[in-house]
Amino acid sequence: MEQPDRSEAASRRLLSEIVAEGGLSANVMAAACPSREVLNHVTSRWGVLVLMALEARTLRFSQLKRQIGGVSERMLAQTLKLLEGDGFVRRQAFEVVPPHVEYSLTPLGLEAAERVRGLADWIQVNIGRIVEHWDPEDLAAYAPEIMA
Repeated sequence: MEQPDRSEAASRRLLSEIVAEGGLSANVMAAACPSREVLNHVTSRWGVLVLMALEARTLRFSQLKRQIGGVSERMLAQTLKLLEGDGFVRRQAFEVVPPHVEYSLTPLGLEAAERVRGLADWIQVNIGRIVEHWDPEDLAAYAPEIMA
């Protein structure tokens, strides 16, 4: 087994140390930048919809699932966990029977929700112009009343 180069290991610092010192700057175009992971969490299909759903109010898991059409329990739980880990979502568990958990956005999450809502709103306003470029067979998969 090959031993790591000790001079390289000694020159590397923990990301947490860099953040604590205020020395972190992001470059989303760099392959190894942690901002890419955050971008993925926020702009995933479910990430955007969770942020938008929680933008106006605190919701329980079942309320979120009902509001976000098509999301599975597994994907919703995974998305909430990722967004909580990034500091966008606050999970508050109440010690009652039956268990009661509520989700809300942190101030950082509200900032992110505002930004993704701008993109989502633009898409909704321009969906007619966008789907003009789609293959008619792909478009046929969607309900006509949704596209009206």
